[in-house]
Amino acid sequence: MRLRRARLADLDALARLEQSFPSDRLSHASFRHLLRRGRAQIWVCEDDGVIVGNAVVLYRRGTDTARCYSLVVHPDHRRRGIARALLRHAEAAAVTRGCRAMRLEVRPGNRAAIGFYLENGYETTEKIAGFYEDGTDAFRMRKRLASVGGKSSARSRPPRRRARGAHAPGPTTGSPAAAPGSPRKSAAE
Repeated sequence: MRLRRARLADLDALARLEQSFPSDRLSHASFRHLLRRGRAQIWVCEDDGVIVGNAVVLYRRGTDTARCYSLVVHPDHRRRGIARALLRHAEAAAVTRGCRAMRLEVRPGNRAAIGFYLENGYETTEKIAGFYEDGTDAFRMRKRLASVGGKSSARSRPPRRRARGAHAPGPTTGSPAAAPGSPRKSAAE
């Protein structure tokens, strides 16, 4: 398993990986735009030279909060620590860019993703009505990031049992281009 920054040559593989997500997929053109703009990073995980997961992180001027827009792991490669590795790598990269927090969105019915993010130190901060293309609401989740000893690292907090507002999640569905559990989409391991 190898993590690296995505490049233009990865466009076809990234678009194919999106097909494993049920809705709100990133298009080939969207990936091209994100790869070319300086305010975004796409990290990929390769297994034997094949891209099996990715994390899309967006940055905005004037804020110290990065946004994990998408986290996707191919269904055949889940439950192997890939989502966790991608998330930690994305968080460390955000710290390197001066960010103090990471936020993301997840479908309230995506219990696997919510549990994954809670285990990784995220807290639910609000519910956003009609967030997704299909009109489904989203939970916004956030994590404080910290720099330790001058090195980039994401600070994990002990897991919480339940996201605030996640009282009775509905059916598990995906969100834009991520594995079950991605922010826009969310890929739980």
